[in-house]
Amino acid sequence: MNRNFNLAQQTEICLNDGLSLSNAAAGEQVVRTTANGTRSTHADSLAREESLKLVQRLFRPSGQVAPKSVMFAAIDSPNGCSSLCVDIARLLAENVSGSVCLVESNFRTPSLPKLLNVDNHYGLADALRQEGAIKNFAKEIGPVNCWFLSAGLLQPDSLNLLNGERMKERLAELRQVFDYLVIDAPPLNAYADAMALGRLVDGIVVVLEANETRRESALRVTESLRASKIPVLGAVLNNRTFPIPSALYKRL
Repeated sequence: MNRNFNLAQQTEICLNDGLSLSNAAAGEQVVRTTANGTRSTHADSLAREESLKLVQRLFRPSGQVAPKSVMFAAIDSPNGCSSLCVDIARLLAENVSGSVCLVESNFRTPSLPKLLNVDNHYGLADALRQEGAIKNFAKEIGPVNCWFLSAGLLQPDSLNLLNGERMKERLAELRQVFDYLVIDAPPLNAYADAMALGRLVDGIVVVLEANETRRESALRVTESLRASKIPVLGAVLNNRTFPIPSALYKRL
């Protein structure tokens, strides 16, 4: 990518299956898995460490005003974006004194309830149709002060509500009730939902898919975001691995 595509100035890490593996500025590493496809303990440790670095860069920047509401959205497909949001929300809750709410705004292909192993019968879509305190539609998932607002019961009019004035009101309530919002959004290149929601948050992190996301698509989307005056906080590169042995990587 050329110098015009400088998304990763503040947030540049490599991910695999939505979990961070290595700091792109520090080195490159391949994740090793066991025979049954699970990660090794070492890989899990790296994943947590780099996810924590992402949390610190985004929500606790040195000498800068930290964003309180951040949306994560892929370019073309949601691969890894939802898993990343889960990790970020939980790690953020562990490392700040305030409350954190993970919000499912992807009404197209909601996947967070499955990742969290919780029900999706009551959530954001319900809050957009009904009255009541916004916190009544969320559920605490742990760690302490970490909450989840699922997509809820989706109906034919749900997408219209997501892009309407009611969404602005509910998001304003969320910002009053919770100290931090981590929002999982639908792909930017496929739908207009994320672009509309991006105007309501402090900034967006774009999730790129290694060997899948086309440079032209990424450039077009990021230019559209900037033209819409939506702050781009950084980029995450998903599913990128490098064939460098662990022992050699430690020497880099």
